[in-house]
Amino acid sequence: MADGKIILKAEDLDGYLTAQDQDDLARLSKMYGEAMKNFSPLDKAATIAHFDKMGHAMQEILAAHPSIKVFSFETGEEGSHAEASRVISKLRNVETDTHEFIYYTQRAYEMLFRLAFTESHSKNKNYIVVPTPVTNPVQNFSVHKIPNIDAQIEDSVMCVMLRGALLPSIIMSKEIEEYSSHGYVTPFALFKINRDDTKGEVDMQYILDLKKSYFNLESLDGRDLIFADPMNATGGSLVTVVKYILDQGVRPRSIKFFNIISALKGSLRVSRALENCTCYTLWMDPALNSSAYIMPGLGDAGDRLNGMDKKENPRNIIRLIANYGSTINGLYKSQLSKIESMVLEGR
Repeated sequence: MADGKIILKAEDLDGYLTAQDQDDLARLSKMYGEAMKNFSPLDKAATIAHFDKMGHAMQEILAAHPSIKVFSFETGEEGSHAEASRVISKLRNVETDTHEFIYYTQRAYEMLFRLAFTESHSKNKNYIVVPTPVTNPVQNFSVHKIPNIDAQIEDSVMCVMLRGALLPSIIMSKEIEEYSSHGYVTPFALFKINRDDTKGEVDMQYILDLKKSYFNLESLDGRDLIFADPMNATGGSLVTVVKYILDQGVRPRSIKFFNIISALKGSLRVSRALENCTCYTLWMDPALNSSAYIMPGLGDAGDRLNGMDKKENPRNIIRLIANYGSTINGLYKSQLSKIESMVLEGR
């Protein structure tokens, strides 16, 4: 550690992979290389055939990894797969603007929450009784059943790997609040971590800046830690944060990692490196390029959610929240209050 910074290197992550993992990754990388030959000019039929083969190959590989759960593989229903496909296609599209990107990000995390917490349809039910706007002849009420998942969600802490992970983490916290019988609002732990983008895939480094992070180690011990990052390319950011808090003596009850898109390599690294961690992803992509970006991917999710910072004047977390605007601030007011308390009142 130097200057309050923790550094993890790519070769450290690759050390967790088995020989079988390496073979599987090489096979998928080769398959994607073959698919790219049909991109310019686009041969639509051939591209579809290649992607279909890659999807089946990844599904076979992940059958041996119960801690990696892919929405489009787990649900097994044509309608659910179509729902995920539509959301992912909108997020990937270069023509999707910021407002649409936020909307589809919200939909993605609602689907991931459902996969992790409510798909099992617990036999125990909670009831929501709400007043409606109809008051004649008396005030009317409506009753709605939801799964009773209080025990799974009401000891959770949202762990935010800043920038692109901020809004997804707020969305997940809101889902927890909505499903909680007691309106539980998660506390937040904020970690400032970045990839060193001057490095390539083979020598990538992940840097955790403790001086710009906001968290209480005591509040993490024995709790269910939830990380929501739109992209999992390499797994490096999550492994760096979790290894750091484990080294400080923190013992989480569980760790859950939620991604819109994960690269196969990133999910395999996380599942091998971290015990008691489950990865939930809406969609699995097959490969990384030489800069460690997911292919086909969707670009920089943080910039597409938040807009790009000026290099000479980057926004801090409070300014970033302010830039979300009144709609987001009103919808997630309880979550934003927790975050502001953590940042402004101390670690």
